[in-house]
Amino acid sequence: MKHILLLAAALAMLTGCKREASAPPVPTATNQTYAVRGGVKAVAPNLRTATIHHQTIPGYMMEMTMDFPLQNTNELRGISPGDEITFTLVVGENDDWIQNIRRVGHAAEVITKSSAPFHSMMPELKPGDRLPDYELLDEDGKHIHFSDFHGRALAFTFFFTRCPLPDYCPRMNKNFAETQKLLATNATTNWQLLCLSFDPDFDQPEMLRNYASFYRGNSADRWLFAAAATNVLAELAPRLDLMIMHEGATISHNLRTVVLDTNGIIFRQFDGNDWTPQQLSDALVQAARQ
Repeated sequence: MKHILLLAAALAMLTGCKREASAPPVPTATNQTYAVRGGVKAVAPNLRTATIHHQTIPGYMMEMTMDFPLQNTNELRGISPGDEITFTLVVGENDDWIQNIRRVGHAAEVITKSSAPFHSMMPELKPGDRLPDYELLDEDGKHIHFSDFHGRALAFTFFFTRCPLPDYCPRMNKNFAETQKLLATNATTNWQLLCLSFDPDFDQPEMLRNYASFYRGNSADRWLFAAAATNVLAELAPRLDLMIMHEGATISHNLRTVVLDTNGIIFRQFDGNDWTPQQLSDALVQAARQ
């Protein structure tokens, strides 16, 4: 996959998330709605998503750039990059979308103070490649390595605890919770789940433990939370095509979930958030036989 050459292009490809509160999102019985204003940076050809630099959403998200899905793609007809718009953000228990889009003007491209994504001169890793061994800091304050899990099939995904939108980081963790339940009923036992934060300064061990309990409850069986240091992410992220960009106090990112076999070889990689717990469970069972 081609490397990102321009910061603007990188922003258009990333999805970001940031919540003002530090606790995980709390499911609600009804959808929550927020009135938002922002500038359009990109519109997907299929009109299913728009990349928008939005203003601060009081009580929910800081100002940032991110991709927003739509349920009614007709709302993006006539909308183009550079347009200033108002819209309603709808947040449900398991998904979110925007609606009531109104063009209110056209402005020059919004420039934000951002740090560029990580880059590496090493080639991207693919199924069949061995994952290099990296050191991580787990929820108990212990330094661990990917090699510690050899002998077990390992699935790991990336997140950060301040991520608010339900179909990004929270969906990854909910999917892992469902995967854990599926695997608990399977005869295969040599498997491990690992959730890796890319916000190591904020996501210290105590924060990770508290956050993990929201998703795991009292069942921590073969499911660990940890954080990757910045120097580790600088090497690992580009090799998995994981894009992470800091925009002031916020983080924009895409989604990657990786399955390793019992020898630390990449068995499968899931991009985005469309995969299901059943698919991940099946992949882990297959990888555990390698």
